[in-house]
Amino acid sequence: MAASPDFPLILASASPRRANLLAQAGIVPQRIIAPDVDETPANDEPPRAHALRLACEKARRVAQSQDAAFVLAADTVVAAGRRILPKAETHAAIEKCLLLLSGRRHQVITAVALILPDAKLHSRAVMTRVTFKRLGRDEIADYAAGGEGLGKAGGYAIQGRAEAFVRGINGSYSNVVGLPLYETVALLHGAGWRNPISQGSYRE
Repeated sequence: MAASPDFPLILASASPRRANLLAQAGIVPQRIIAPDVDETPANDEPPRAHALRLACEKARRVAQSQDAAFVLAADTVVAAGRRILPKAETHAAIEKCLLLLSGRRHQVITAVALILPDAKLHSRAVMTRVTFKRLGRDEIADYAAGGEGLGKAGGYAIQGRAEAFVRGINGSYSNVVGLPLYETVALLHGAGWRNPISQGSYRE
């Protein structure tokens, strides 16, 4: 596909973290649309397959209601082995996640899906291994009470206070935040998207 700034870039995500990460790379979507997708894992669905399915579903859901555009979506999964940890919606859920992750290594998988103006879909998944130190009960309770992990996969935000829990990380840091920047930018450029800002032709 010929590159053209005439096709807008739409970020299909409700996550401000993903928009912020794109901005760090100098990419500003013309529109941000939050997709409405059921994120319940299918029976015996592996974490990587789950993340890829949801990222593709999010991209398709938004693309259906738009004219020709580049539609970028992502889904991040925190997994301990084959077990997919939930997005923590309560303080108790944060504590449960951190108790499971304490003193062990886990995987953070972010799948990125991109629908092109001609409706072709490209996707990829990136995995980062994260090792937590052993956490004390009071430390877990204090973090949960602060609410930072609410709505976060695995009950924590590595870009916040939880970074102090990380004893080691193998792979992309931005992937753990919610969007692997190197792979996402490569996916966009490989699909023919060019940043209209850098070309001096950005339009609201």
